[in-house]
Amino acid sequence: MLNKRGCGILLHPTSLPGPGGIGSLGADARRFIDLLGRMGMSYWQVLPLAPPACGNSPYSAFTAFGGNPLLIDLEQLASEGDLPQASSNEAYPEHHVDFGAVTSIKMELLYQAGSCFLNRGATAREPEFRHFCDTTPWLHDFALFMALKRLFHGKVWNQWPKEAAHITPQADQDYSEKLTHEITVQKYLQWQFSRQWKQLRSYANQRGIAVIGDIPIFVAYDSADVWSRRELFLLDPQGNPSFVAGVPPDYFSATGQLWGNPLYDWDSMERSGFRWWIERFQANFELFDIVRVDHFRGFEAAWYVSAAATTAKKGAWIKGPGEKLFDALRLALGQLPIIAEDLGVITSEVTALRDRYHFPGMKILQFAFDFQLDDRDRPHNHVKHGVVYTGTHDNDTSKGWYASRSAAERKGMALYLGTTGDDGVGDLIRAALMSVADTAIIPLQDILKLGSEARMNIPGTAFGNWEWRFSWDMIPPDLAASVRSQLKRYGRAALFM
Repeated sequence: MLNKRGCGILLHPTSLPGPGGIGSLGADARRFIDLLGRMGMSYWQVLPLAPPACGNSPYSAFTAFGGNPLLIDLEQLASEGDLPQASSNEAYPEHHVDFGAVTSIKMELLYQAGSCFLNRGATAREPEFRHFCDTTPWLHDFALFMALKRLFHGKVWNQWPKEAAHITPQADQDYSEKLTHEITVQKYLQWQFSRQWKQLRSYANQRGIAVIGDIPIFVAYDSADVWSRRELFLLDPQGNPSFVAGVPPDYFSATGQLWGNPLYDWDSMERSGFRWWIERFQANFELFDIVRVDHFRGFEAAWYVSAAATTAKKGAWIKGPGEKLFDALRLALGQLPIIAEDLGVITSEVTALRDRYHFPGMKILQFAFDFQLDDRDRPHNHVKHGVVYTGTHDNDTSKGWYASRSAAERKGMALYLGTTGDDGVGDLIRAALMSVADTAIIPLQDILKLGSEARMNIPGTAFGNWEWRFSWDMIPPDLAASVRSQLKRYGRAALFM
């Protein structure tokens, strides 16, 4: 994979059509995979699948390991007898996710399904469920963490009573007994997500589609990982972050991006043989065929910002584990099918780390034709072992981006690409497909030539992101044939149909 010419579509499952106000792992996901196959695509790229925490962001999740229960297909739960019906009568917006309404209603249905499964006693599926519980090492801590969050009305874990916030083995046992039903329902939800996702990925693989997933380098403070493994993070004795992660002023923000995630205690990580990271990558390799590592440069050096800061303008680059971590990962896991997100402030040390393990890097065409930036993303600087994007989930759609360009910038892009400039989105897609890079990834919004109303995320903003969904009536009848023709022209069409 990633060593021959191919193309893929970037679309998070929440953006799929279907009932219930949010995309799911059900029939519409399979229909989308069928569409990818007809287009001649080789890849489906998704964002992190973990359960989102603050701001509904998949990059800020309650765990670095588990899946988002909101993606579970209720139709399958109903067909298995865990729900009397698959949906409520609630009317949802068609083209964006109302996370507040969806979470309230769908989680209630999911809890009903979990309780029904547990109350039915022994079933043919029970051994599979028990095996999942017994062989998933992170599951108990996460299920207990989520049960405690419900018990304490959703508060951040450092606001819980001391015996729960700084839990001891005895307190773990006491709460586990007190919250047995809630904990088991949480395990049921992770089991259902896992089995449905594996079925969907298998469906994609059987049709020649490899799935590219995403690992955020950092985890949310309010997560089972930080709560249960505080020794792995830079926290004070009360459990509060000493420093938080971000990036200095960049393309997206004049004050930098203050992510607020706690930073790792790499010395502690190294003393454990990087066991947590090995388990994390192993879990992701079980979910995906290829993993894009978000903010790869943070493994070489990360931007440390005071926990009291209100912007990321002031901070310092502090060295990370570099090759020590990736040597440990390769020794434990063998071949590492990784894409390195090497955007932003990239030094020769970051490039050397990426190239040491032969990880393909990324080129973004919107950056290539922003003439305030350097030319490293322009097609003449692409390399064969790389991945080219028109834009990512953090960019505006290409139509929205092109509309915001000045007349001089549009002219400069047209001159470079040898076009009239009348179809800026089409020009970017064509440039991606023509690139020497083995792999091209195009957001579905760009394939459909949608404007800024379809943007997925605006970095540096906490709310109103991750909500866009498409509907089937947006897909022109001739779209698959048209895209396949383009892919064939530039040697990227998959043979499988």
